[in-house]
Amino acid sequence: MATKRVLFVDDEPNILSGMKRMLRSLRNGLDMSFAESGKEALELMKDEPFDIVVSDMRMPGMDGAELLTEIRKQYPETIRIMLTGQADSGSVMRTVTVAHQFLAKPCEPERLKTTLHRACLLHNLLSHPVMRKVVANIDTLPSLPEIYIRVQDLLADPDSSVDDVAKCIARDIGMSAKILQLVNSAFFGLFQHIESPAQAVHLLGLDTIKSLVLTVKIFSQYDEAQGVPSLRLEDLWEHSMMVGAYARKITEQQTSNQKIIDDAFIAGLQHDLGKLVLLANMPEKYQEALDLAARENIPVYQAESKIFQATHAEIGAYLLGLWGFPAAVIEAIVYHHKPLKYPGDSFDTVVAVHAANAFAHENKSGAGGGHGSLLDTEFLVRVNCEDRIDSWREACRQDLGENDNV
Repeated sequence: MATKRVLFVDDEPNILSGMKRMLRSLRNGLDMSFAESGKEALELMKDEPFDIVVSDMRMPGMDGAELLTEIRKQYPETIRIMLTGQADSGSVMRTVTVAHQFLAKPCEPERLKTTLHRACLLHNLLSHPVMRKVVANIDTLPSLPEIYIRVQDLLADPDSSVDDVAKCIARDIGMSAKILQLVNSAFFGLFQHIESPAQAVHLLGLDTIKSLVLTVKIFSQYDEAQGVPSLRLEDLWEHSMMVGAYARKITEQQTSNQKIIDDAFIAGLQHDLGKLVLLANMPEKYQEALDLAARENIPVYQAESKIFQATHAEIGAYLLGLWGFPAAVIEAIVYHHKPLKYPGDSFDTVVAVHAANAFAHENKSGAGGGHGSLLDTEFLVRVNCEDRIDSWREACRQDLGENDNV
């Protein structure tokens, strides 16, 4: 892995000195620089942009929110991480759309090292700089118009409950992804296992959700007029919901570990998030990919690779990795079309999502242009799950048509 350039920004020299000592063991893989103000950081960025910037929130003059906003404008490819202690609500709202991840201050050494290591690995996931820049600059994801309008109406209605809002948000791919990112933010201090997008909404609370949606506008409405004619967002939504439900059903047959079950559901729900990114940001070129897939009779993900030098799996995984989603979720998304490239040798989230995606396509329920991922039996033999295929398939068939509670 090539050496990555990391810039740390804090107005307290003692904090920076402590970071230098803490991260000394990473010097062979990281080219680290340190700045004592936002102005100094931007001057250093002019010479050569950094791959990762880790900034304190509270600094005199230019604070962390202003700095990361400016970096986002000038260097959208840079991964932006915010270090924060107790912050006022105004700081929270100014920062949620410009920072990819939030770490508590003071940060535990291992947590910071792990975050930096994962950020470096992510930087290598998308090799094409244009795609990396597009994804790194995303702060919101478009939502189904009817769900977007429904959430707005619920939040404007004084009689609406947090449960009403939670159920609505949980049924949208883009909203779910953003809420799950924020609920793990150090700003909100909700460091606990999150079972679902609905639980995330409950943890944040109705007042916070109102501020995020109505004031900060963390959600956006999908513009159908600018969309891709041959791929309907409703189809993508239906397929994603089904894969999430199937992945959870499969995992429940294999383990009672609730975290693995929940990771499988979230990974299944978000496995095609990269398609949403492409639909929203590069619709004309995505139509080219769909046309190429139809013309050459190849799977859409292979056509994507030819057009974008990346697949929707890699793009979605990169975004959720930037947003700090668990490694198990990221791996399941990356490998759901190419499981043989995954080094695992036993049942886990990757297995569940790969199988769930294949079964969903078998049931003709989702988007994909007719070239869905087929079940890779060679992979299932390798992970010792070949004898479970019929049982999983039957469980998913029984689930078909049910109104699954997400």
